[in-house]
Amino acid sequence: MKPVLPVLLAMLVLSGSTATQARAPETPNLLSLGAGSFDVLKNEPRNRAADFRLEYRFGEADALLHLGSHVSLRPWVGAEVTSDGGLYGGGGLFLDLELGPLAITPSFGAGLHRDGGGKRLGSSMEFRSTIEVAYRFENESRLGVAFGHISNGGLTSLNPGVEVVTVYWHMPVDWL
Repeated sequence: MKPVLPVLLAMLVLSGSTATQARAPETPNLLSLGAGSFDVLKNEPRNRAADFRLEYRFGEADALLHLGSHVSLRPWVGAEVTSDGGLYGGGGLFLDLELGPLAITPSFGAGLHRDGGGKRLGSSMEFRSTIEVAYRFENESRLGVAFGHISNGGLTSLNPGVEVVTVYWHMPVDWL
């Protein structure tokens, strides 16, 4: 019974590597531009602000992990600015789930935040979690909408958190 486990593991590894080799062209590095609304779920219009993002999403060549033929875990880095002077810069990981022309992308990261004249988030260290659904065009660009949450995770007693809705345009870096 024990020899079955190594054989199953070898089959899993080999099937994963063959699926990876048989995939469509690899997802390239993407430069992502986003615009949206900061603090969308709270009933405090004074805290709402326009939100603008610039991100770099690493392509499949830089994937940390391939989980089948259309799923990969990759890094991102980015910056965000709000219309009331808030700033956020950070990085993290995203999981790209490709389902035909759709890409579902949950992500998590950490970064440094400055409130500016807007909502006080309670800490200069903030965490960001996001889920995005995007349409992937044949030229590998994408148009998507994301819902995210920024919070300090309880690092300080003040931890109101904020929700952000963003529309993204992702362009392959080799376009530039």
